[in-house]
Amino acid sequence: MHVKKGDKVVVISGKDKGKTGNILASFPKQDRVLVEGVNIVKKHAKPSQLNPQGGIISQEAPIHVSNVMPIDPKSGKPTRVGYKEENGKKVRVAKKSGEVLD
Repeated sequence: MHVKKGDKVVVISGKDKGKTGNILASFPKQDRVLVEGVNIVKKHAKPSQLNPQGGIISQEAPIHVSNVMPIDPKSGKPTRVGYKEENGKKVRVAKKSGEVLD
């Protein structure tokens, strides 16, 4: 996957196009990521120990990884990701500026 937990990303397609946020979790087997403030869904919750009131809760749902792009640290715009070897380690590089993303 071209993004990982903690990356600042922008949504490039779908109902939340243009929104930005940090990745809270990634699910590589399903090719999905959880981005804060993006793809908010309403969930009906039964009363429980944690939530004695119950009711309708708003929370983020995962979106497909192809719908997000990392933000270039230099320009602040969306960028594609390249890979380069530095000191024997494979690192992610922003295609727009050449900055290291890791």
